[in-house]
Amino acid sequence: MSGWSTHRGVAVALDRESIDTDQLIPARFMSTPRSEGYGRFLLHDLRFDAEGAPVTDFPLNREPNASVLVTRRNFGSGSSREAAVYALVDFGIRAVIAPSFGDIFASNAVNNGLLPARVTEEEADALIASLSGDGAAAVIDLTSSSIEVGATKATFALEEIWRQKLINGWDDIDLTRTHADVIAAYRETRNRRHPWAVPRAEAAR
Repeated sequence: MSGWSTHRGVAVALDRESIDTDQLIPARFMSTPRSEGYGRFLLHDLRFDAEGAPVTDFPLNREPNASVLVTRRNFGSGSSREAAVYALVDFGIRAVIAPSFGDIFASNAVNNGLLPARVTEEEADALIASLSGDGAAAVIDLTSSSIEVGATKATFALEEIWRQKLINGWDDIDLTRTHADVIAAYRETRNRRHPWAVPRAEAAR
């Protein structure tokens, strides 16, 4: 996974609260191998009508090249399915801006390079109003926690460790490896103090 510190793209507004993981990708599509991509299933039942035709005024159908989604509170609530994040990432979304997120969704997002940018309700109102149903140029800077959508600016909250993971392109294993020296030193000290607890080769046979 590659890291990033500044993203420039197109933002669209999804003016709805509580978009849950089942809306992000309905469960019936999850038997598809990830290698085939989940982007086409993103928000399927909102983007397409009962006959499978695109809903023409749905934001992501009007702006299929959008990479930033501005939405309302409680985004990504519901089940823990990581496929919801896969669908956003595979569609091309790099950041979701909202007042609040489902806890597991936000963690899954960071582990897949997707920024869950938390703003205030007032900032979400202003950003959504500035889009007026259309797409607009967006710039997101991870180092300064700043957002520009058209002429509207805002700042977002993000845990510092999540910022480092996104900038460096780290998942949890990569993050653990950054502490390899500390882990090795602890192991050496523990083995010296408690030699009886160290597995012996002959005992493993």
